Amino acid sequence: MNSDLQSTLRSVIREVPNFPKAGINFYDVTSVMNDGAVFREVTQAFHDRYAGRNIEAIVGIDARGFVFGAAVAHSLGLGFIPVRKAGKLPPEVEQIKYVLEYGEGALEIHRHAIRKGMRVVIVDDLLATGGTAKGSVELVQRLGGEVLECAFVVELLFLPGRKVLTPVPSYSLIQYSN
Repeated sequence: MNSDLQSTLRSVIREVPNFPKAGINFYDVTSVMNDGAVFREVTQAFHDRYAGRNIEAIVGIDARGFVFGAAVAHSLGLGFIPVRKAGKLPPEVEQIKYVLEYGEGALEIHRHAIRKGMRVVIVDDLLATGGTAKGSVELVQRLGGEVLECAFVVELLFLPGRKVLTPVPSYSLIQYSN
């Protein structure tokens, strides 16, 4: 991983205390998306990691994972598959309920989007407790797909996300230890 990119990310990602509720610190990656040069660097870093790895599609998690995942899919010339919050996709969908660090939710994916044996990478903005990513992995696997890796712009090392995703490998561009 490029240390210049890590420095850049550290300088543009804002830590917002007590959001979305008291006691939660939110790492705001919208500043990465707002800066064309930084956004391009992030996309290129993921492209470089996944080019030539026989990946068939990029799966992006609602909502910021759509932005990063679609850009990576485009750069690799691959299709993009959204994992949405419940009620946003027309039927036929596969659904899973999951736990967030500050609540509960449900995720859905189109049943026809994943073929048996399809090799995918799941992309999202941030790995914290791992609930959303784990739910996304389970949806892909239920439909017969193979998750090669979960990729994140930011990883919070003080939360159990990486461990929750085991045995699926995780990759992040920048990590925060507290």
